[in-house]
Amino acid sequence: MDWYTAPGYWLGRLIFQRALAGVYLLAFAGAALQFRALIGAHGMLPVPQYVRYVPFRRAPSLFQLHYSDRFFATCACTGAALAAALAAGAGDAVPLGAAMAMWALLWLLYLSIVNVGQTWYSFGWESLLLETGFLAVFLGNARVGPPVLVLWLLRWVVFRVEFGAGLIKMRGDPCWRRLTCLYFHHETQPMPGPLSWFFHHLPRPLHRVECAANHVTQLVVPVLLFAPQPVASCAAAVIVATQLWLVLSGNFAWLNWLTITLALPAVEFTRFTGLAGPPPAAASRTGPLWYVLLGCAATALVLVLSRHPVANMVSRRQVMNRSFDSLHLVNTYGAFGTVGRIREEVVVEGTADPLPRADGEWREYGFKGKPGELRRIPRQFAPYHLRLDWLMWFAALSPGYARDWFGPFVERLLAGDRDTLRLIRYNPFPDAPPRYVRARLYRYRFTTWRELRETGAWWHRTLVREYLPPTRLAGAARSQPSEPSEPE
Repeated sequence: MDWYTAPGYWLGRLIFQRALAGVYLLAFAGAALQFRALIGAHGMLPVPQYVRYVPFRRAPSLFQLHYSDRFFATCACTGAALAAALAAGAGDAVPLGAAMAMWALLWLLYLSIVNVGQTWYSFGWESLLLETGFLAVFLGNARVGPPVLVLWLLRWVVFRVEFGAGLIKMRGDPCWRRLTCLYFHHETQPMPGPLSWFFHHLPRPLHRVECAANHVTQLVVPVLLFAPQPVASCAAAVIVATQLWLVLSGNFAWLNWLTITLALPAVEFTRFTGLAGPPPAAASRTGPLWYVLLGCAATALVLVLSRHPVANMVSRRQVMNRSFDSLHLVNTYGAFGTVGRIREEVVVEGTADPLPRADGEWREYGFKGKPGELRRIPRQFAPYHLRLDWLMWFAALSPGYARDWFGPFVERLLAGDRDTLRLIRYNPFPDAPPRYVRARLYRYRFTTWRELRETGAWWHRTLVREYLPPTRLAGAARSQPSEPSEPE
């Protein structure tokens, strides 16, 4: 069964597995550090309440069988430890079956978290990690050669990530077709990075070049992943370079790094002198029959399930970031079908005054990643995922995105909840919680070069409207952000 192995890709597989384990490590570490305030037993969207109404078949998870904060922490820490071991090469030090079991356990643990994570885990890169992690189960280890079928499936995943994103842009906002979207994107993206201000101030002709290059990378280059070598390797290199450009320009959790990871198995490193020596003897070994049969079965399953994302890509009503099954085995992806022209931010403030006066002393809460303080340059957090900061961006787009969790968030600020306060950068009430909390919507824009030199501020903001009226603890859980009124 020599047809099943591709010895020349042994180094690509090794790098892919180490990198994927690193992404898993970040995902589990983030879950362990943030879950109590978000989905813990006393969190904003508690898991016990969720699983009470959602059946197992819709959200299969270990936490459907049992939930406690201690059990969740144990699962998250177990996943982090196992991912760290695989990143260090533990999968190559054990028998083939044990290595596959380790990858399968990682997938099961993270699936269990995502399926009860609700709004906090509704991002496309969660499904992408699960789809990639499922395929990693069948990649084998250093004791067998890289399986051809699974390598092709990994190319199929990165193809859908890029091509789907390209299609959604061409069908979506007209600015993508006019090559003008990047006039705004670096400023209005969910979480700018430390270089985003500089990217925003690049000359507009260069923005148009960026936009055109994006279309080529997402609509043409992915097709070349299925071409013979060395064309496929060159296509993968272009995808990696483009993703690194995106890493520099913003914070998109681990989406860019996982896409880079997916592209690496398409590179035949043995073709490049100095990058790899001759394949190890085991790289040509097919492996036992049961291993080949499992790989073939997984391939057949993915091909059958792929009919859903293919139908979505060819549809005029293409949707982004959707799972077609509760196991997240084959999904559809995409990003920024629409690009905002203005940036609005929800600013949360508290006061210790006995009565909430407009001219009273209101102190602003500082968030770790989202824009707030005008003189604070955006920080680099990706590939770590700040879930609260990301949801605050959606909350500014529309109060409807925050309806389920914003009231509980305010309630916990009023109660001085320690787990919630750990999610933010600065608590202006270190000694006692505030009596009232309010939220106001501001319009933010990057300052100009002149404004930066004169004021030292990276941002300029103007008040738009009240987002949440002053709220006390007794009514916080029932308070909701207000919808904007219709202009007269």
